Amino acid sequence: MNNVAFIGVDWGTTSFRLWALEADGTVAAFTNGPFGMANLKRSDYGSVLDDSIAKIGIAHDVPVVVCGMAGAAQGWCEAPYLPTPTPLYALGNDAVKVLGTTRDVRILPGVKQLSPANVMRGEETQIAGLLHHHPDFSGTVCLPGTHTKWVRVKNQSILDFETCMTGEQFGLFSSKSVLSHSMLVDGWSDAAFEDAVNIALEEPETVPRLLFGIRANMLVSVQSAAEARARLSGLLIGQELSATRGFWENRNVTLIGAPELSKLYSQAFGLVGIAARALNTDEMTIAGLVSAYKIQKERQLCLER
Repeated sequence: MNNVAFIGVDWGTTSFRLWALEADGTVAAFTNGPFGMANLKRSDYGSVLDDSIAKIGIAHDVPVVVCGMAGAAQGWCEAPYLPTPTPLYALGNDAVKVLGTTRDVRILPGVKQLSPANVMRGEETQIAGLLHHHPDFSGTVCLPGTHTKWVRVKNQSILDFETCMTGEQFGLFSSKSVLSHSMLVDGWSDAAFEDAVNIALEEPETVPRLLFGIRANMLVSVQSAAEARARLSGLLIGQELSATRGFWENRNVTLIGAPELSKLYSQAFGLVGIAARALNTDEMTIAGLVSAYKIQKERQLCLER
């Protein structure tokens, strides 16, 4: 693997993904595992990284660029948040070098918003990847996930953003609440999903009482588990769209997220006549890491002159 320029890592709360990358972003090797921040002590990070790199046979002198929760205060080495508005080139410029390791490891900072208070770690790198491919992009980026981010981007900068805990709510309701008894089997109903999205968009204040109705309909009516699961998702996503109208109304939206989740958001947007372009999370993360690596390399060359 002589063409490998650097190692790129997306180090999340529960997951760990590592790519050996050529300078143009071509993936030479990949490995992953359940080595997220929630499962590690600070002293574990170095050995996890070393073992993972050894697994794919990359030389010790190849530099490493990390994004995500490894840079949190509870992670490996804190990479302080950059305040909005944040130019995305600053991610590479303000990366923090990890001390106490024989490798050249740099962790990218997250982004913070002071008012209203908000933070992100990892999503900013995916947005940098979008700008790496589309430097003139201006508009709204929605990043569906456990904590969905809504981000306004202009002049290659993150202007402001909001976070909705829709994914976490769905996980809790569907696995730990009384509603979980209605979802013991998998399945899906597009009709139930779309009906729920429309209701939540038109009358978001009704969602709290409609949630228990999912369980009640299972007990006294003929609702299936597939319909229950889809209805829960539709109510929560519809409620989220109602709360974030300022980000998407009368404009196109770019989605960066897991394919199945992005598909649901695209389907919901279609109900209100909004065109949504979906981009692959891994591709945007890799492109963002490549962008940060190139900025770091250029900065190092300038310092050496």
